[in-house]
Amino acid sequence: MKHTALVAALVMLTLTACDKKPSQEPFVPTPMSSSSGFLPAGHPPVNNDEKAMPVDESKIAQTQKATVVSIIDIPQFTYLEVTQDNQTRWLAASTIAAKKGDVIQFDNGSTLENFNSKALNRTFPSITFVNRASIVKGK
Repeated sequence: MKHTALVAALVMLTLTACDKKPSQEPFVPTPMSSSSGFLPAGHPPVNNDEKAMPVDESKIAQTQKATVVSIIDIPQFTYLEVTQDNQTRWLAASTIAAKKGDVIQFDNGSTLENFNSKALNRTFPSITFVNRASIVKGK
């Protein structure tokens, strides 16, 4: 008899807990501003009071130049090993038809340390993701 009363009490407690309905309004996280000042094309506004301005990538300052040492192309991206100021570094950009020996120009971008590319199954000690890169002088 004690067991039956205990089981009945647990069942009632469980059913009572299930009566709570989830909130009718969806959870919307607080937007964070972009640290670089630019948002990707098509990104929604970061503040409900602002309208998202489309980014004209042709206006992004390409202040750096380097010579291409090697290229790895994957869909939508090109990984470029370049020499700049007698140092070798890696860049990642939207697909670009660069060849070994080409001089490219690019913006400052964002550098990540120990970046693991799942597509290449490779970890880069340091890589800079640039918004825009273009060929200045071909080989």
